[in-house]
Amino acid sequence: MEFDTSSPIWGQLVAEFSRRIVTSQWPPGGRIAGVRELAAELGVNPNTVQRALAELERQELCRSERTAGRFVTTDADRIDALRAELAEGAADDFVRRARGLGMAADQARRLIEERWTHDDDITDLAGATGHDR
Repeated sequence: MEFDTSSPIWGQLVAEFSRRIVTSQWPPGGRIAGVRELAAELGVNPNTVQRALAELERQELCRSERTAGRFVTTDADRIDALRAELAEGAADDFVRRARGLGMAADQARRLIEERWTHDDDITDLAGATGHDR
């Protein structure tokens, strides 16, 4: 994972972990790797990972079990709401960029429809964090 120096790393981790949840890379009810393991995987300080996971808990996207570790929520409605939030953010980014390019709304709609039906042309957008595109 490449980090953007313009925002705190822990916030970027929250975004990445949220993406992992909505794409079922971390399935509902699944155990989340330990803080040290995630820190090693991502090349960051364990305290940074801990802060990101604490934020996921605050958002009720995961829960801690004292002796067993952290687990992704099984609340499908919460996961669906998160998916919608992430999609809305991506849509807002697209609209902002399309407007900045002087694109008309009907052109933007056609572009989305075209890309939607030709998804084989699009590389792993599920892996994008929203800041990549």
